Amino acid sequence: MTGAPDTLALRNNLESTQPMKRSVLVFILTASTVIAIAQTPAKPTTAAKSATAARPATAGMGVKLPPGVPPARGIVKSAFTLRYQDIKLGTGAIAEPNKMYKVLYTGWLAADGHAFDSSNDHRVPVKDKDGKPVMGADGKPKLGEAQPISVPQGFGRVIPGFDQGFYGMRQGGKRRLFIPWQLAYGARGRQGPDAAHPGIPPKADLIFDIELVDVSDLQMPPNHPGGMAPGIGQPGRPMNMPGRAPGMPVAPGAPLSPTSPGTSASPATPPASTTPPPASTVPPNSTPAPLSDKPKPQ
Repeated sequence: MTGAPDTLALRNNLESTQPMKRSVLVFILTASTVIAIAQTPAKPTTAAKSATAARPATAGMGVKLPPGVPPARGIVKSAFTLRYQDIKLGTGAIAEPNKMYKVLYTGWLAADGHAFDSSNDHRVPVKDKDGKPVMGADGKPKLGEAQPISVPQGFGRVIPGFDQGFYGMRQGGKRRLFIPWQLAYGARGRQGPDAAHPGIPPKADLIFDIELVDVSDLQMPPNHPGGMAPGIGQPGRPMNMPGRAPGMPVAPGAPLSPTSPGTSASPATPPASTTPPPASTVPPNSTPAPLSDKPKPQ
């Protein structure tokens, strides 16, 4: 008979704990629902939609259009880009447009790293006071320092990527240019003088290291009209001539030739005059008076 009270007590305990378990379960479910509602993002209001609609029109990729230009569908792409890397920041004069730059440079083909031209390739032998070359320990003539070339910026005397690659530089600065072929020698390239110097292949991307040695004003002759140096930047002449290479001077430090390699510049032949000579004022059948060698009386 002792087992009956024990069984009754156990049953009472179970019945008393079941309501407590139900209360805990209900509390957990309620708390989970509250948390889920709090984490649900609010729907955008009408005011937010109106603000979005009021933004200026763009033509893809974040290009802001000015008023009057209708928007267009499509992805905005870049055909080619001139890139650069500043190696050393200069502290001198800034490279302003339409100035004369003195530049040291080295150019490589981006495809294989072949150095096709450099200021160091144009060094001249050092000479003594008698004008004779100074010989080095190896028995060869000593070479002087590399001399910078002169580049009139903005007049199409060099390839476009080289001409525009000085933007933002200061005198004393060094920069590396990554020039796409569209801003270099184009689809035709540039033929070299011989087999040892094959030139620039078609569609060749280039890499240039440049150093801005000096920035100065272009020297104008007295009373020269137009505000441009003679022979460059004249109206009617193309600005970016094919075959104009930075670093092909006649002598180190000399300005670049305005003609393609292998050709010589010749002055233009003036057109023949179409104006007839003035008519003679001597009447016909008249003999002009002979010139006298005697001095005129005072």
